[in-house]
Amino acid sequence: MKSNKILRLIIGLLCVGGLGYYTFTILKKDTKSSTELISFAISDTASVSKIIITDPFQKSFQVQKVNGAWQDKNGGCVTQAYVHNILNVAKNIEFKGYLPKNSHENFTVKMSASHTKVEFFIKNKWYKTWYIGPSAPDHYGQIMLLDSKEEGKSTEPVMMKIKGVNGIIEPNFFADGRKWICTNIFSVPLEKIKKIQIRNHYDSSRSFSIESKKSGFDVNNLGIKLPFVDTANVYRYLHNYKKIHFDIANYILSESECDSLKNSQPFAEIILDEKGGKQTHLKLYRIIADTPQRNEFGEMVNMDMNKFWCELPSGEIVKCQYHVFNPLLFGHIYFSAMDA
Repeated sequence: MKSNKILRLIIGLLCVGGLGYYTFTILKKDTKSSTELISFAISDTASVSKIIITDPFQKSFQVQKVNGAWQDKNGGCVTQAYVHNILNVAKNIEFKGYLPKNSHENFTVKMSASHTKVEFFIKNKWYKTWYIGPSAPDHYGQIMLLDSKEEGKSTEPVMMKIKGVNGIIEPNFFADGRKWICTNIFSVPLEKIKKIQIRNHYDSSRSFSIESKKSGFDVNNLGIKLPFVDTANVYRYLHNYKKIHFDIANYILSESECDSLKNSQPFAEIILDEKGGKQTHLKLYRIIADTPQRNEFGEMVNMDMNKFWCELPSGEIVKCQYHVFNPLLFGHIYFSAMDA
C-alpha cells in the first residue's frame, strides 16, 4: 500500500514536471514568435547596399549604393536625402502594438489588396522585406508585415511606428522615379568649363559663345569675336553654372505630348562642354499660357512668363524657372559689346 502511494507520488511529480516543461516550451516559442513578428529594424544601415520599393500599383523603383553614393539602377542621379531618410526609418522603426485577434483577417485582406513593398539588401543579398499596409487606427503608425532572411515571413500584421515621430510610415517610400530624380542640372566650377554655346532661336542677335583659351576667354556673338570683354564679367557669367536646378519634374505632359514638344522648335539651347569631355545639351521650350500674360516689354503674350519646359540630355522633360536661367541666356548683360 505504502509502495503504491510512493509510486503515485512519483508519477504525479513527473506529470507536474512534464506539464511545467511543456508550458515553458510553449511560452518560449510564443515569445520568440512575437519577437520575430516585430523585428523590422536594421541596426547597421550602413551595410545596406540596395533598396527596391514597389508601390500598390506595382510600379517599382530601385536605388543602389555605388562607391558610397546612391543612384538608380541605370546609374542615374537620385536625391540622396530621400535614401538617408529611408535608412533613418529602417534604423528607428519600433513596435507599437498588436492588433486585436478579430481584426487580423480584415487587415490581412486589406494588405493583400493594397500595400507598399520595401526590399532591403545587404552586400547585394536580400535581407528583409517590409509590407506596409494601412495606417494604424489612431494614425500614429502603420500596419505592417515582415519577411526576413533570418526569421521567415510573419503571418499576422502588427502596428509599427518610428521612434520619436507621431505619424505614418508609408509616405517615406515612393516608387515614382520623377520624385527621385536629382533637380541639379549644372554644378560645374569655372575652371572645368571648356566652352559654352547659347543658341537663341527667338532672337538670334542674343546668341553667343564663350571658349576657354590659354590666354583667357574668347566671346563670340553671331560667330564674330567681340573686340573687347571684361574678364571679370566673364568670370561672373561662368560662375552661374556652379548651381543650376530645374523646378519640378513633368507631371502634366503625356508621352505623345512630350514627343510633340521635342519635335517643335526650342526658343533656346544651352550647350556646355567640360574640359574632361562631358557635354550637357539643353533644349528650352515655351509653355503656352491659358490666358495672355505681360512680358518684360509690357506686351501681352500667350505664354507662361514664369516657367518653361526643358529637355535634359537624358530626354527627360522638366519644368524650369526663367529667373534661374535668365542669367545664362542674357549674355548682353555681361558683354555690352553684344549691343554695339
